[in-house]
Amino acid sequence: MNKIKVGIVGGAGYTGGELLRILINHPQVEIVFVNSRSNAGNPVYAVHTDLFGDTELSFTDELPQHVDVLFLCVGHGAARKFLEAHPISPSIKIIDLSQDFRLKDHAGDFTYGLPELQREQIKQAKHIANPGCFATTIQLGLLPLAANGLLANDIHINATTGSTGAGQGLSETSHFSWRNNNLSVYKAFQHQHLNEIGESLVQLQPNFNQTIHFIPQRGAFARGILAAMYTQSDLSADDAYELYRDFYNMHPFTHVSRSNIHLKQVVNTNKALVHVEKHDGQLLIISITDNLLKGASGQAVQNMNLLFGLEETLGLKLKGVGF
Repeated sequence: MNKIKVGIVGGAGYTGGELLRILINHPQVEIVFVNSRSNAGNPVYAVHTDLFGDTELSFTDELPQHVDVLFLCVGHGAARKFLEAHPISPSIKIIDLSQDFRLKDHAGDFTYGLPELQREQIKQAKHIANPGCFATTIQLGLLPLAANGLLANDIHINATTGSTGAGQGLSETSHFSWRNNNLSVYKAFQHQHLNEIGESLVQLQPNFNQTIHFIPQRGAFARGILAAMYTQSDLSADDAYELYRDFYNMHPFTHVSRSNIHLKQVVNTNKALVHVEKHDGQLLIISITDNLLKGASGQAVQNMNLLFGLEETLGLKLKGVGF
């Protein structure tokens, strides 16, 4: 099989860097170009210094068209503007990591790229809207309930993300001296990922109209998301475990744990772990991912593998940190 020719737009940021780390070692990929206007002409390793010795690629401000798939690792709102300003050949598949095409009213010919929700649709897609990091983590905690019509009450969510979720741009709340030894709530009850979460739940449970109460938090660590969710349920803990295990049985990256889970189990991997408990009528669901991998670039490569008929896990059997 010929290697998949890849182009990356916005290769200097966090998601672009993670994408490069995966694709440089992907056995079926040839990276044709890495676009970055601000770094054009500089070696990739001058920005992503951990890649020194791994690649001699340099950033370019050009956009060669001889690729099979184009990854857009640009900011929210910038992907749509980029495609309007740079017509892309219809033969090129696009995987967008921004939020520009995730919602159905704005999706056009983009397919929502959560494999645990619609793997078969992704395989037939032309363009992919990669899900958000919070949205991925939370949906993986709720999809099995929605698929069985069991979301009958309000859902309460508290979720904490690492600083890389804010992107590479400097701001007060991403600055080390502010973030270190600190914790804060932001966008309470109105985070932008709520809309895509709601659309996916309705897709599986058309009568879902309950309120999702979502409190996002900024954590004092670099990467990872832990979401703790609860909703009233008649399921026992054992029944919930079996329901979740059966739902994710054919999905290679999402695993259901009988014991409690912690963030280091998924950091630097494309895995998602889910744990369920029962407390006085409330079903507690804990879901964890690495926001830059399963929540962004790793899932983008997972989608690429599905688009091109490759093994879903190819290039994504990544080593976790452990300690």
